[in-house]
This record gives sequence, C-alpha cells and structure tokens, in this order.
Amino acid sequence: MPHATELIAIIALGLVIAFVFGMLAQRLRLPPLVGYLVAGIAIGPFTPGFVGDQKLAGQLAEIGVILLMFGVGLHFSIKDLMAVRTIALPGAVVQIVVATAMGGGLALAWGWGLGAGLVFGLALSVASTVVLLRALEERNLLDSDKGRIAVGWLIVEDLAMVLALVLLPALAPSLGGSAAGGDHATGNSLAHWLSGHLGDSIWLTLGLTLAKVGLFTTLMLVAGRRAVPWLLDQAARTGSRELFTLAVLALALGIAFGSAELFGVSFALGAFFAGMVLAESDLSHQAAADSLPLQDAFAVLFFVSVGMLFDPGILVREPLSVLAVLGVILLGKSIAAVAIVLAFKHPVGTALTIAASLAQIGEFSFILVGLGLSLKLLPEEGRDLILGGALLSITLNPLFFAAAARVERYLADRPALARRFERRGADAIAVSEPAKAHRGHAIVVGYGRVGSGIGKALDAWDLPFVVVDRDRRRVLDLRASGLEVVFGDALAPGILAAADIAQARLLVIATPDSHNARRLVEIAREANPRIDTLIRTHSDAERRRMEEEKVGLVLMAERELAFGMTFYALRSLGLTEGEARLYVDASRADSRAEAPTEAEIEQAPELRPHKEEPAG
Repeated sequence: MPHATELIAIIALGLVIAFVFGMLAQRLRLPPLVGYLVAGIAIGPFTPGFVGDQKLAGQLAEIGVILLMFGVGLHFSIKDLMAVRTIALPGAVVQIVVATAMGGGLALAWGWGLGAGLVFGLALSVASTVVLLRALEERNLLDSDKGRIAVGWLIVEDLAMVLALVLLPALAPSLGGSAAGGDHATGNSLAHWLSGHLGDSIWLTLGLTLAKVGLFTTLMLVAGRRAVPWLLDQAARTGSRELFTLAVLALALGIAFGSAELFGVSFALGAFFAGMVLAESDLSHQAAADSLPLQDAFAVLFFVSVGMLFDPGILVREPLSVLAVLGVILLGKSIAAVAIVLAFKHPVGTALTIAASLAQIGEFSFILVGLGLSLKLLPEEGRDLILGGALLSITLNPLFFAAAARVERYLADRPALARRFERRGADAIAVSEPAKAHRGHAIVVGYGRVGSGIGKALDAWDLPFVVVDRDRRRVLDLRASGLEVVFGDALAPGILAAADIAQARLLVIATPDSHNARRLVEIAREANPRIDTLIRTHSDAERRRMEEEKVGLVLMAERELAFGMTFYALRSLGLTEGEARLYVDASRADSRAEAPTEAEIEQAPELRPHKEEPAG
C-alpha cells in the first residue's frame, strides 16, 4: 500500500470495522467498547487478513488518550466528589491498595519484577468510567445515592491513576525499568543536567518530577483558570461555531503538547488540567457538546489500537493466568468493595452496586499498560493478560449488575438477614417510625427534586406527610429540619408500615423507576386498598400502560413540562389565561386517550419485560 494512504486506511478501516463490531455488540446487549476492542483484534497482526499500521494506530491512539482525559477533566466535579467524600475517598484508596496488592502478588508469583507487579496491579485496580456511566444510566441509578457514590469512587480512582502516570516515569529506573519511556521525550533536559551534576538519586528524580508537576499545576490553576475561559469567550464572541470548536480542540491538544514539551509531564495530565480549568467556564457545556463527536471518534480509534496489540493466543497458551486475572477483577475487587462499603456503615444495596461497578477494567488500564511497556517495566504477556481480562470483564459486567439486583431483592424480602450484613452500621441511623401516628396523611417516597417540591407544597399548607427515603445524608438533613422521615428502601418489608401506610390517604412515588413503582403500589394496596397513588414516569408509553393497570394517577415528567411551556407560550403570544388553560387541558386529555405506539414502548425499557410476562 502506498505510504500516502496508510493513514487514511487505518482511520477508514478502523472506524468501519469498529462500527460493524460495535453494532453487533449492541445487538448482543454488550457495551460497544467490547466491539471496538474486537475490531482492533480483527485488523491486528495476530489475526489473518488486513493488518493496520501499528505505529500510526499508536499515534492516533495518543490523540484518543488526550481527548479522553480532556473529557474526564471537563466533567470532573469537585462538588460531586465532596458530596460523597466520606465513603468515596477512603473507600477508593483502600480498594486500589487491595487490588494492586492482589495483582502484584500474581505478577510476583509468575516471576515478574516489582515494577511489573506495581503496573500490573494498578491496571487491575481501576475500573472503566465509560462502562460504569453507561451501566448506571441504563438502570436509572445515576442520580441515586448509590450511583453518586459509585461515580465519586471512580473519580478518586481516576485521580489516583493520573498521579500514577506522573510518578511512574520518575520511579521507573528504581523499579527495574527505563527512564526513556513515556508519551514524550522532551522537556527533561533540566532533569538530565541536574542528575548529571547532583547525582542520580531516586529522591532527586522524584523531587524534580513533583516540582515540575507542581509548577505546571500552579500555572494552570492560577493563570489557566483565567486565560483558558477568556480565550474560549473570545472565540464564542465571533459567532462562528467552527471557530469555537476549533478553539476547544486547540486548547485541549495545545495544552497537552505544551505540558509535555515545557514541563516533561504526560499528555494525559496536560489534557486533564485543560478540561478541568475549562469546566469552570460558562461555556463548558457547549465546549463538551462541540468536542464530543471528535472525542468519541478518536476514543474509538484508541480502543481499536489497543485491540490491535492483543494476542488472542494468550487465551489458549495461558488459560489459568487469564482466569486468575479475571478472578481478581470480578471476585477480588468485588468482595473487597462489599467489605469496604459495609465497613463504612452503608446499606448492603450500595455495597452490591459498588461491587458490580468495579467488576471490570478499561481505558485507564490500557493507558497504564502502554506506559509500563514503554518504560520497560511490564512484559508483553502482561499487556495481553490485561487486555484479555478487560474484554472478558466488560462482557460479563452486565451479568454482575443483574446478579447484584437479584441479591438486593432477595435481601429486601429478608430484612433480618440484611441486618446481619449491615450490623456494623446499625447504630449509624435508625429506620425510626414517625413521632406520632397519622391518619389521612400523605407518604412521599423519594425526596429528590420532584419529591421535595411536593413536600414543600404540603408543608406550606400544613398538610401531614411522611417522607420515605434511602439516602442517609438526606434523611439526616431532613430529620434535622423537623420533617418526619422513614429511612430505608420502600420495597423492604416494614418500611411503608413504619410510615403508617394503612392509615394514609395518598402515596406519592417520586422516584423514576416505574418497575419498582408497580411493586410499591401492590404493597401499599395490600395494606390499604383505598389509598390514592401518584406516580412519576419518564415516557407516555409507561404512563398509559400503568394507567391501564389502574395503579393510580401517572404523570410523565417531560409531558408536564411541555404543557407548562405551552401555557406560557400561548399567554405570551396574546391568548387569555382561560383560553391557554383550556387548550392545555384538552391536550392533556387527548394525550391520555391515545394508545401507546410501538416506538414509544421501545423507548420505555421498563415495559418490555412486562409485555413478556405470561398472562394470569
């Protein structure tokens, strides 16, 4: 193939084959990332057919790493991390230490060196943020207490890996590797000069590295926080979307390259800080939206290039080693996570979600492996074992989430057994029945944005209500404010009874999980057949189906928002209040009379398993 077309070939074929295998993975209900890795294997040197240029693929992958880390920085939230810091920070640190020790122990058992064990263990300790976020979104867990803890946990893991990327090149010579590796070879002349005149000490090397990183960090946090948003604002003022997008990419790539050239730090760290300082701009959301397509494309090429390096023969040559790696990822990390979360006095449901979230490895593992190889710390066999473990663990991860959900439901039906697991946290917060018995009151399940709005209205009219919520921090805050709150999962036996469900007039289910809402209504009506129910949902198809089942009044959030905006628009354009309200009421009635379409049902995943249930 002519040299001039090699770049085009690797981009074109890489994206086309990644699309094919990504679609196949999606059809099989697997994360598309699995398909991208398999696409890389298909065009790699270890399988027959077309073989992509690995050198070019590696350079494209480097751009993918920069844009991935830029995205991590752009979405990094100190506020989100601080909200769950009491569990996410110590929990993630302990889990990283435990997983690194397990991975390092395997490496030493195989006769590898200390440096190889460190890199290998770190690569096994960090989960994929991409895979986790998708899994939480699919299960409506992203805005839950356990979802926020899982995301905060992975933020801490990501920060720890950023630190590892900085320190490993400095520590490599002392760990049996080479100082000449890394993703850049420039910016180190000062370090070489000082090493030659002051001696080649690990402490000197480490001190110089930390000094350079500290200088770069200070520059970015002091000057970058002002300069980067200002430059982006100037691009936005031109009114040209092309210039704005170009400014975002120029800042991401320029800061990453400049940090490597001037300070000797990694491209990854430079890109992370570029995203982090840009996140403080009012234009950060637009920057994220404009850079996302290119970020996604190069991220795909990154995963394809990683797959090209994988030798599938390792599955045949070293099956026991692959199983050992998979055991650390799936079982070792999960068991450690459950123990850590329970030790910090959180519910067993949260522990199971964190365990399932960590039962996979991904992009940071690949970056660490690449760095370990370039520093001559990790043997190529280690890379193949990590890639094999990643492929298998990501493929099996949905099964772990399903298993965690089943175990949680099993324990919810057996509260005594659940309390045995949570014994350490029994004194942290009690379920606590309401202070006085009620009759004709409301029960609000879930006190997030929707539930709290309803609660404020009830409180304003001095109407009696009891809150049921499983977010510990929220429960403590609400009790401190004087509200009567029952702590726990409303599906668990005894929780609704603690809220006097038998004497209640209204049950408000303000949580977004429609499948659980049906079960809640069943439990409530067993105790109180005449109770009114008000349920929140996210699609018209769900709303209509639930109303057909006579579970109560069901409101679709987006539809009600549309009615509110319609009313305002009609009033703004001259209609009287009565005319606008009449139209909105008629539209609401029409929407309730329509039958759900197949497309709407397809967009409501909670309905699909319900359709398949046998009659009677």
